[in-house]
Amino acid sequence: MWRENKALAFLILTAVLQGSTFPLQKLVLGDVSPFVYNTVRFGSAALLSLFVFGPGRFVKSFLLGLVLCGAYIFQLWGLKFTSAVKSGFIVSSFVFLVPLFAFLLEREKLRKIHFISFTSGFLGLYLLTGGVSQITLGDLFQFFCAVLFALHVVLITRFSRSEEEKNMLFWQFATVGAVNFLFGLIERWYLNLGAISVGIYSGVFATTLGILWQMRYQKEVGNNTTALVYMTQPFVSLVLSFLLLGERMSFLQLLGGILVLLALFTGTTLRSRGSN
Repeated sequence: MWRENKALAFLILTAVLQGSTFPLQKLVLGDVSPFVYNTVRFGSAALLSLFVFGPGRFVKSFLLGLVLCGAYIFQLWGLKFTSAVKSGFIVSSFVFLVPLFAFLLEREKLRKIHFISFTSGFLGLYLLTGGVSQITLGDLFQFFCAVLFALHVVLITRFSRSEEEKNMLFWQFATVGAVNFLFGLIERWYLNLGAISVGIYSGVFATTLGILWQMRYQKEVGNNTTALVYMTQPFVSLVLSFLLLGERMSFLQLLGGILVLLALFTGTTLRSRGSN
């Protein structure tokens, strides 16, 4: 029980750190190309990982990097053809795809309490982000992004059962950074101090520490519980946007946040009282 509670605490901290990057990026990016920004973010993560943990092993780390890179590329492409609101809902919905990959790759079944929690969480995310009305090409790209994010979560759990976490960091981040660098070459290469600062913050805390903790602790609680934890990221982003950017939070968004937190509570607290 203590190991699971410790794992949940670190995964919640990971969700907070990763959720904090969205309002910070919105605050400083401006005219900075997302590809250029991602080069800074994942480049700094790769350098830190190389310095602290060494290069590690190539194959699994590179595969994780390809999946994560594909997710970010589809997200950026999709944003050119759809709204940020719709993108937020579709990309956040990756948590509902995690149980599918968890079953296909690890034979991890969805428990009843998880099903109830995911239902509450889906409604909460819909209220938080506004949902989707009409489907466009950009929405399809965002869906591919969500699929790859979900696959990345489950592959982290699967690979970390047989490989040390430190061995799957450098090549993963280097792959994402290198591909974004190549895409950034066809755009205006411009960076300001704010974008560099947030990029390094995101690279060190949300990326290096966050993914390191994912690798270390996801296997302790399982993919489905992990997905419920990551469901809180949009709510963290919304609260920080309210505090840092002065954005307004509607009643429906507040209600959505409550439902998301309720899903987290039921899926983690009640889970620990039942049998597997």
